[in-house]
Parts: sequence; structure tokens; C-alpha cells
Amino acid sequence: MEAYKKFQQHLSDELNAIRQAGLYKEERIITSPQSVSVKLTSGQEVLNFCANNYLGLSDNPNLIAAAEKAMSSRGYGMSSVRFICGTQDLHKQLEAAVSRFFGTEDAILYAACFDANGGVFEPLLDENDAIISDALNHASIIDGVRLSKAVRYRYANADADDLEEKLKEAQKQRFRLIVTDGVFSMDGNVAPMDKIYEAAQKYGAMVMVDESHSSGVVGNTGHGVTELFNLRGKIDIITGTLGKAFGGAVGGFTTGRKEIIDLLRQRSRPYLFSNSLPPSVVGAGIYTFDFLEKSNELQDRLHENAAYFVKKMTEAGFDIKPTQSAICAVMLYDAKLSQEMSRLLLDEGIYVTGFYYPVVPQGQARIRVQLSAAHRREHLDKCIAAFVKTGKALGVLGDVK
Repeated sequence: MEAYKKFQQHLSDELNAIRQAGLYKEERIITSPQSVSVKLTSGQEVLNFCANNYLGLSDNPNLIAAAEKAMSSRGYGMSSVRFICGTQDLHKQLEAAVSRFFGTEDAILYAACFDANGGVFEPLLDENDAIISDALNHASIIDGVRLSKAVRYRYANADADDLEEKLKEAQKQRFRLIVTDGVFSMDGNVAPMDKIYEAAQKYGAMVMVDESHSSGVVGNTGHGVTELFNLRGKIDIITGTLGKAFGGAVGGFTTGRKEIIDLLRQRSRPYLFSNSLPPSVVGAGIYTFDFLEKSNELQDRLHENAAYFVKKMTEAGFDIKPTQSAICAVMLYDAKLSQEMSRLLLDEGIYVTGFYYPVVPQGQARIRVQLSAAHRREHLDKCIAAFVKTGKALGVLGDVK
């Protein structure tokens, strides 16, 4: 206990400094399903513009029914890892569905995409190899790369010229793997997969893309950046999540070349040492992929909503990051301002979150708005009007008229 007292004071000082800077993250508690609108413990019902619920499936009754059916027939949980006694027929069906969706040879399930990214590099590459990673890749990719002994190179975000320079440097390594997010979650921009693939072909590299924020969203039918750039079946490794467009629960996957997936089943630590996904999540996942293969209605509505919102916010005078996704980054640059504006927007019935360092670079604070197929035009208009009102009140758009 004595040893902890000094550490306790240190932690208290750190927390007080965060509070005094106006940057303490408060968790708003939801008392309803994740949906286009949510209820808070305060009793307030607000429009939700900060969930990864891109296709509006998080409270879809058919998806819930599929989860309930799987739980009734296959149980609540697996109580095991996959290679012991944790593999059900449903797991294999979902892996096959993931492969069909992305046009790949095989797939492997994880508890989350964080685990998929954390478990992909170390089994495949060693100190003789190179990983060339985009500077704005997700934290899970960064952590996964750190677990590998491969030589690390980092290229400027979505910069094909800098990537080429790093590939030239990496020629002295045995195998080279380029890794990038498909959609960068804080900006909403899409990786230039055509140029990345071209560079990979030129310099003898493999390509890995994390489709977490792009699958179900990007491309005419929502099949992700490989569809957008006509690279379906050509990318070596794809990782992704069931926790965003595909229903919003938990679960991740890696899909790609058969031999890669085979080796991950033998040596990927998050797969070998974590419980299998529960039947309810797997059953819902199977339903989701089947549904999305039959209809583009939700993707079409999402694309329409995103284009409308970005256009109107830009016309209103907001500084919007260029985006090709369902993510709209409203740039404010000041961390405290992002928190104050998100609080005022909540008073207007709009639930959004301000992001600041270390989630985004220093001086790049913003409010990230995430569009959904579940949003109707009146929801979008209410959100835009609230942004304009609070933006004027805080001097972001000038004085209130």
C-alpha cells in the first residue's frame, strides 16, 4: 500500500491536469439500443452522429433475430479457443461468407480487428523482412507492427511518392509488406490503392489493407477499397471488423491468400489464445453478409447522405477534410473548442464527439461526424442547423446574426 501511495498521487496529478485543460473525456451513458437516435441517462433523446453504425444495422430486428436463433441452437458462449474445442460450423460459414464478400481465398476470425492486426505481422515476417506502413495507420496496426521483428518503414499519409522512396530503401530486405488503412478513421480519406498496388508490383512487395471503415461503405456496392480501385482478389491481406458497418457488435477477421491464413491459424497468438466468437455474434454476421450480397439499398442511401451532408456543411463555411467515406471531419484545430462545441451540440440534440491529441496530431482537433444509412434528410438538416448555430456562437463561423 505504501508503494502505491506515491503512484496514486502521480495519477491524481495527471488526471487533474487533464481536467484543468478541459480535456477530460466523459462517457455519456446510453440507455437504449445503438440507433439513429439514442436515449441518455439524463433522459435526453439525441440524434446519433458519432457511431460507426454506417448501415444502420446495429438495432436491425432481422439481425437480432439471427443472433437469437444462433444462441438458441448453438449456445451462449464457446468456453474455448478455436483449435481446442471452440470451432462450430457457424464459424466456418462466417469465414466463407467473409471470403466471398472480398473475393479472397480464405478467412480467419478474431475477437476484434485490433486482435487481427495485432496477430498478423509477427507470425509472417521476421528480422529479414520489411513492413512499410502509412503514417496515419490505426493504433492496432502500429501495435501489431511493434510485435514483429521486421524492419519498419513509415511513409507520409497516402503519399505514393514517399511510399516509393521507402520501397527503394527496403529492397535490401527479403520480403516487403505495404500496410495501409482503407479509410483513415480521423480524416475520412481513402488510401490511393491503385498507386499502392502499382508500387508494390514495381518493387516486389505484398499489400495489406485494413477495411474496417471502408467495408460496407466504400465502392458502388460497399465492398470496400478493393472494389473502388478494381483490385478485388488482388490484395494479399485484408483485415476488418464486424463492429462497424457489419452490425456493430464485436469480432474481426483477416482474409486473403490461403497459405497466409493457414499459417495464422497455426501461429497467430490472439487467435490461439482468445476464446472463439460467441454463436450469437457469428449468426448475426452470417445474416449480415448474406443480406448485403442481395441488396445495395443501404449503401446507396449512405452515399447519398454523406454527399448531402458534406456539401451543406461546406456551403455553411465549415472547414471539412476531403472525404470519400461516411466520415466527415469538421476541423476546429483547438482541443478545448472541440470539447465545448460538442457539449453545445448535445444541448441541441446532436450527439457528436470532439477529437484531439493524442488521438489526432497536435493542433488538429476536430469533431468527427459519422453518417449512417439510417439517417433521414430531416436528421441531416437538424444536425447541420445545430452546427451552424453553435459555430456562430463560438466564433467558428463568425458572430451570431
